[in-house]
Parts: sequence; C-alpha cells; structure tokens
Amino acid sequence: MGRAFEYRKAAKMKRWGAMSRIFPKLGKIITMAAKEGGMDPDMNPKLRTAILNAKAQNMPKDNIDAAIKRAAAKDLADIKEITYDVKASHGVQMIVECATDNNTRTVANVKAILVRNGAEMLTSGSLNFMFTRKCVFVFDKTDEMDLEELELELIDYGLEEIEEDVEPHEDGEDINIIRIFGEFTSFGELSKALEDMNIEVKSAKLEYIANTPIDLSDKHMEELETLIDKLEEDEDVQTVFTNIN
Repeated sequence: MGRAFEYRKAAKMKRWGAMSRIFPKLGKIITMAAKEGGMDPDMNPKLRTAILNAKAQNMPKDNIDAAIKRAAAKDLADIKEITYDVKASHGVQMIVECATDNNTRTVANVKAILVRNGAEMLTSGSLNFMFTRKCVFVFDKTDEMDLEELELELIDYGLEEIEEDVEPHEDGEDINIIRIFGEFTSFGELSKALEDMNIEVKSAKLEYIANTPIDLSDKHMEELETLIDKLEEDEDVQTVFTNIN
C-alpha cells in the first residue's frame, strides 16, 4: 500500500534537529484538541492522541502542559484545520494539512511557496479520488509479538493491513516497528483495542494514503524534498502527504 510520503533516513534525522519548528506545531494541535474536547486527557481521546504524538517527538512535558493551559485563555484565537490540494511537478500530487487562525495568511503563504517551486494549488476536493484517509498506528515490535496473531486479534476492530518496518532512531540505530492501517472511522476502536492489549503506541494519526503511488528518480525526489521542506517550514503547515511511493 502506498503511504504518506516519508523522508529517507537522512531527512528524518535532519527533521529531528528542527525542534524549534516542530514543537510549536505540536503545541497548536494539543491546544486545539483541549479547546474542543476538554483539558483532561482521560476524558478527551483527541487530546490524549495529540499528547502521545508530541511525546513521540520528545516534546518536553512543560511544553505539553503549557499548550493544554492555552486552551483556557479567553483571548485564544479560533484555530481551524484546513487542507489544500496541490499539483507539483513529475506527476506528484499533494494534500497539505494546516492548522491556522488566519486562513487568508495561510493560503497566501502556501501559494507563494508553491509558485516558487513549480507547483500550484488546486480546487479543494480535486484529489479526493486519489487518496483515501486512513488511521495509522505505529509501535515498537517486541520479541513476543506474532504478526499473524496480532492481525487476527485486531481485525474485528477495523484493522485492514499490518506491516513490519524499520525506523531510524536518534542514536543512529534502526529499530523494528509495527505499522497498522484501518479506515479512519475505526480510529477509536483500534486505539482502545491496542490500549487494552497493553501495547504502547508511539504515534496514532489520520493520514491521506495514495491509492496509486508513483516512483520518482533520485533527481526528481530531491526537487520534491525541497518543496516539502519549504512547506513544512511554514508555521501553519502541519503535514504534507503525497502520492510518492
């Protein structure tokens, strides 16, 4: 199955060094979740997931707590989630996921980045047929885990696919992980099932998965990585999904 575009190992390592850019974005998602469903993670699954993903990026507890408290501020701007459909070069299509309190600013910034890098914004919804929204959970593989048994246990909760993968770690060592996919409507059920099985989830997200992923040459990949880098540098851009295999 094609997945949201993920950088190669070197790009991921570079990403870990950009905490000054990542933490504010994670904080924005935590604040949005807390404002929407309450400040108690035990009673707010969306906030619990946002905190989980922040911890996976080594976001300090003080930063997480501050982001939660911001949700109670009376002068807090209304932050909304919005996505933009994008056509880039070499047959690449993108869905750019943003969280913003000023859509006029965000769309202007995103358009400027696209124009400078040979891409263009499409009408909203243009790429719906090219992507399917899925929930994706990632956790470390332990010696006791059997993929076939795990698949049988989770299939009743909406599991569609399970795969073993290798992921780079900050210390330079690769670690074995398990990645599972399900329909986005199964997010809650799968999350609860993993929790009941005492599996410590590293990340839990809703992603746009390309229905027909494409392969690019190294040269073309470098061009697209430059565009994605520029987009992710924008404070309002949360995630960039593509149809790259």
